Amino acid sequence: MPMDGLTLEFIARELKNTLLDGRIEKVNQPERDMLVLLIRAQGKNHKLLLSAAPSFSRAHMTGASYQNPPDAPMFCMLMRKHLQSGRITDIAQLGGDRILKIVVENKDELGDTAPRELYLELMGRHSNLTLVMNGRIVDAIRHVSGDMSRVRQALPGLPFVLPPEQDKMDPASLTAENLFDRLHALSGPADKALSASIRGLSPVAAREIAFRATGMHRAEMDDLNKAELARVVAKFFDKMPELFRPTAQLDADHLIQDVLPFPYLSLDTGLQRSYPTLSQALDDFYFGRDRRDRMNQKSATLKRLIKTHLERDEKKLALQEEELTASARMEEYRIAGELLTAQAYLVPRGVDRVSLPNFYDENGGMMEIQLDVALTPAQNAQKYFKRYRKARSAQELARGQKEKTLKEMEILEQALFDLEESETEQDLSDVRKSLEDAGLLRASAASKKNKRPQESAPMRFIAPDGTEIFVGKNSAQNDRITGAARGSDTWLHAKDMPGSHVVIKCESPSPETMMMGAKLAGWFSKGKGISVPVDYTLRKFVKKPGGAPAGFVIYTHQKTVMVSATEGEIAAMKRG
Repeated sequence: MPMDGLTLEFIARELKNTLLDGRIEKVNQPERDMLVLLIRAQGKNHKLLLSAAPSFSRAHMTGASYQNPPDAPMFCMLMRKHLQSGRITDIAQLGGDRILKIVVENKDELGDTAPRELYLELMGRHSNLTLVMNGRIVDAIRHVSGDMSRVRQALPGLPFVLPPEQDKMDPASLTAENLFDRLHALSGPADKALSASIRGLSPVAAREIAFRATGMHRAEMDDLNKAELARVVAKFFDKMPELFRPTAQLDADHLIQDVLPFPYLSLDTGLQRSYPTLSQALDDFYFGRDRRDRMNQKSATLKRLIKTHLERDEKKLALQEEELTASARMEEYRIAGELLTAQAYLVPRGVDRVSLPNFYDENGGMMEIQLDVALTPAQNAQKYFKRYRKARSAQELARGQKEKTLKEMEILEQALFDLEESETEQDLSDVRKSLEDAGLLRASAASKKNKRPQESAPMRFIAPDGTEIFVGKNSAQNDRITGAARGSDTWLHAKDMPGSHVVIKCESPSPETMMMGAKLAGWFSKGKGISVPVDYTLRKFVKKPGGAPAGFVIYTHQKTVMVSATEGEIAAMKRG
């Protein structure tokens, strides 16, 4: 992960250069493990993001917008009390490890100025954000009780103790001599030896330093002059601040897969992109991943409900298909009844079956009919007519139930797709609301309370020629963007599969704009951009039947184009 001790050293220096002596104007807590501080420094406003999320713990300035809860959590209220209006007097990394310390001076209730320390520990599942005053914990974003850890608790009022130090060297105090003392007895790969000896090095950073020191990707300690290795590595750390050039490592689709404080020569330099600041690179790297991870967590319960409904509907559909298959014999029952009625004189008494001429058979064949020996021919005929009526009623019922089940499954599959595209809690609310409106879910307490929920915003793209393209993220947004489109606008949708409505705000888009809209429709569909047939027509030919659920329309005059799109192409469209 990018936020190792080496990266944190550079981000701490960047934050200090930008935010030192800045005034904290606002404190928000958009997520239970995230704090965002609005800081006025050097004549500008800056947003500092501090996250203790287990998978995405980090610290950097952000340009992203985060949705805050309607009511601020207690931790946020306490942070506002102690930090708001305070001035940042120091920002530092501690001991080369993954710990960031921010010192804020602010006035207390008596008007006296006193320092507060904010400690962000970037330790995976042990990550935490703790406010400390006079050596004691004011509060922590994640409480750790004695039952959870015997080594170190994080509860209000307890003395604050830093995490136990690793038996590794602080890069700030590293010299050739003391590093050699560590390395001379080690064997194996050089990068692992460096990682075991120096704090804050991720495997990627350790491999880069070993490569720069030895010129080899797989250097072995036993093949190296360890004294020379220690000298070169110590010199590297001494000169490392001069290397600072924020860089993103890209994958084959040109999406960010890692963030580096300087170009890593051990990686493919052809797939590295420079950034003006380390914060911007980290913001681009983390924002989408963090948002998707949080949305997956928040949508897990709703996703389980939808899948349970789908499984139930699949079982119902199988039973309804059986009913329809069984009722397919109803014509046989009717013919048997009519043949018995018309030819009762040919039926001997006391037989359990009879073959009668079938006047419905064009070839003049015979029909064998099973009989109940206890009944007369007329009574047997009535029994067959009764079976016919019962089978016909069952068929009509099964056909109606099947149609209803298929419609439910279509709504549920669309909702499942909508969940994958959700980016905010309001998007999740839209998905739930569409299921409630369709009668597939009972209205939650939150839905009943919010009589007029806030509308979520669809995605907006700008084509190279400046044409606007709107993409719905869920059924509710699909309804809104299609309903708001002009009759002359171009409308697109993936053919015969759940997906987003796409509206190009133009009657005759250029070929490039048309292809962009088609790729968006293909990507934001169940086909995920892999050879997806996309229908397109004018908005005036798109109709919503009365009583149809959200997002469901019928359309005519369409043409179809096959498209494929990659995540890299869609990311480039988002960047504009």
